[in-house]
Amino acid sequence: MQQLFIKNNKQREWLERLATLKEDISGRAAFIDEESIFPSENINALRDIGYTKLTLPEEYGGAGFSLYDAILLQETLGSYDGSTALSVGWSLLTVGELFENRYWDPAKLNFLAEHVNNGAILNRAVSEVATGSPIRGGRPGTIAKQIDDKWVINGRKSYTTASPELDYFITSAWIEEKETTGFFLIPKEAEGLSIDETWDVISMRGTGSHDLVLENVEVDASDLVEIPSYTTGFKLNGWLLIVPATYLGIAQAARDYALHFATTHSPNSIKGTIAQLPNVQKLLGEIELELAVARFSLYGAAESYIEAKRIGIEQRDESEEVGENVVNAVNTAKYVVTNSAIKVVDKAMRLAGARSLQRTNPLQRYYRDVRAGLHNPPMDDMTISKLAESAIKYLEGANKNEKEKVK
Repeated sequence: MQQLFIKNNKQREWLERLATLKEDISGRAAFIDEESIFPSENINALRDIGYTKLTLPEEYGGAGFSLYDAILLQETLGSYDGSTALSVGWSLLTVGELFENRYWDPAKLNFLAEHVNNGAILNRAVSEVATGSPIRGGRPGTIAKQIDDKWVINGRKSYTTASPELDYFITSAWIEEKETTGFFLIPKEAEGLSIDETWDVISMRGTGSHDLVLENVEVDASDLVEIPSYTTGFKLNGWLLIVPATYLGIAQAARDYALHFATTHSPNSIKGTIAQLPNVQKLLGEIELELAVARFSLYGAAESYIEAKRIGIEQRDESEEVGENVVNAVNTAKYVVTNSAIKVVDKAMRLAGARSLQRTNPLQRYYRDVRAGLHNPPMDDMTISKLAESAIKYLEGANKNEKEKVK
């Protein structure tokens, strides 16, 4: 099914390049999960083939991949190892978003591009235990104070994915002098920066999503790189689709296992393989259906986002309704893909039976990993609420227009 979404030779060439790492990355996946270790070897291998600069524009020396291109590769990498894909994925989406929107001063973007070209990976450090998900708009407890020509930052960030390997942390902090939240570019070598290895979970065990601890960390005045104009996560950021693409890849791996098992397992109670049994075919068909729905939602949303950006639509401009629809399309795709991935793995486990619960069986790892998608932004309840609000708003607007016509 994925073949339907490959559109050009550049995508094919990169998929072939990525396939050269499949055996090694897939082969290490179980060990990474069992030991809960960060897949540094995999990240370095991805650096070597230029994967970490995929979403850096060509004018800055990168591969210049669009969102659509990136999710195509992320889905494939996710089928090799979820933890590796999610870890590098957050860097890809951060780079893609920053250079698409040009939030920062040009000199700072040039600085960042130089380091990304040399293999640097980065992520936003936003989550905190006290504030919950940053998409809900909580004020960060991390504080930045200006002292002379420096910013001094203190605080703790949770769920900092890829923290053992990140070269830069784009960290949110409350700026008392400005009474607003700002983002600071902090290098891993900064004095006072440390990683508290708190990541002890059953899902995505290799992402190294530990706590980032900042104790009197000093950065230059120019390292205040961004002051957001929004207060919640409902901005137009299609690059977040890189995250559900990872879970779709995991679901594909579960499907591949189930299909192989069904077409090779031949108990002595039947002639041939279990693939001929109606109940098994039902499960296989339902798996294919879930994957198809997820892919059309994911790639369709990516295309809608790219088109919206091409014609300059933002959520709050004169085309507010169109921009809002694109936001809803992106959020809906995340909802559909992550929930479909959970269903796919569940059906694959039902097909394989009790053997799927063995620790040596990859299905139990897929089962645990896909559930992490529920806790990546935006959360399901927010997506559902936003869809309802948009529907009500649209109807109210239509009724108002009809009344004005009557007058």
